[in-house]
Amino acid sequence: MQHYHKLEQYQRRRHTDPVMKITRHPENPIVVPGEYEWRKATVFNPAVIIDNGKFYMIERTAGSLTPCKNYLGLLESEDGVHFTHVVDQPVLTPDELGFPYGSVQDPRVVKIDGTFYMNYALRPCAMSYYPTNTGVPERSIPEYPDGWGEEPGHWLTRSSIVKSDNLIDWEFVADTTELDINDRDNILFPEKINGRYVLLRRPEEYIGEAYGTEKAAMWITYSDDLITWDEPKLLAKAENMAWESRKIGGSTPPVKTDKGWLVLYHGVDENIVYRVGALLLDLDNPEKIIARTHNFIMEPETYYEKFGYQIPNVVFPTGNVVKDGLLYIYYGVTDTAIALATVPLDELVEYVLNESK
Repeated sequence: MQHYHKLEQYQRRRHTDPVMKITRHPENPIVVPGEYEWRKATVFNPAVIIDNGKFYMIERTAGSLTPCKNYLGLLESEDGVHFTHVVDQPVLTPDELGFPYGSVQDPRVVKIDGTFYMNYALRPCAMSYYPTNTGVPERSIPEYPDGWGEEPGHWLTRSSIVKSDNLIDWEFVADTTELDINDRDNILFPEKINGRYVLLRRPEEYIGEAYGTEKAAMWITYSDDLITWDEPKLLAKAENMAWESRKIGGSTPPVKTDKGWLVLYHGVDENIVYRVGALLLDLDNPEKIIARTHNFIMEPETYYEKFGYQIPNVVFPTGNVVKDGLLYIYYGVTDTAIALATVPLDELVEYVLNESK
């Protein structure tokens, strides 16, 4: 009940304080399952980038929920709303990465020095999901051949980087996390800072007194070559217990503004409701938080954000781009489809600065 009372206080405050108006697209959800066997069950949590004036989306898909083996597909769009597939096959599969029973998930993409780099999470084995229509689906472990799924490490999620010149053909670069922990929401900054690559992480096991946080949090690390990474440093942990008491993690690639790096992040409460907050990080020292929202800037409101095949009450941004001063936010809804929301970038930055005071 404590979290409900806190959330009520936040809701009352949102009626009296200026509220950030983020506009959901009237055609939401803009990308839905279907068309090909490998995406007929679900699509969600996309990476998006603008290149040569065109929007490109890398979608996370599944052809089945039993097991829920995930692939990555590539789409394109002239307007950022109406997307069509570039190729009729996935551009990255767990099989290509050496895990035929696995699942490749949650891409984020940036372009640095003419090369596309994509972060992704990979679980060596895919789980089976059984929707219940009452909340989080039931799960079971499929029976896989050759001993797959029998070791605890087969169910740990590691994160990695691949690179490409064309968004279709991908080459493995490196794992960005240890292989004996769960670590996802790894996100590269879109440019080097002080000559070094910068990466956000969310290691699940980095909790407790030794780590300075009691819940899974956002960490930051640096590299000279994308392969060897410094020891990560704690960047941000849960502070607003009304809506991020369970954990927080990075959502979208940082956006460079004249006031700092804008980073959207997700917060999860005790009822497993996913909401969105925002950080502003120093341009030259991204370990320094300039501002942070106390209130969430997005929460599940519409039917497609509250009900779906898999986890209800989820808004989960994984892609954002800027065009003509407008921030396009692409987000997964209930692990079922992909939606779009927009907001003037300068208005959002000013809101984060003011709301953090």
